[in-house]
Amino acid sequence: MALKTKIRQYREQAGLKQSELAELVHARRETIVHLENGRYNPSLKLAMDICKVFHQTVEDLFEFTED
Repeated sequence: MALKTKIRQYREQAGLKQSELAELVHARRETIVHLENGRYNPSLKLAMDICKVFHQTVEDLFEFTED
């Protein structure tokens, strides 16, 4: 299974840089980069923190797909 995210889409719509989002959720910018590229599965806490920033649900931002 692969994790797909809409983080980049929501981040760009909000006018945030990767570093700004990282600061808001207390993560490193590199973590945001890896999340956006589908190379990192976030902890539940990080996923929820990102969802709160964009006022979205986990289902809105994250999706598992079959490879």
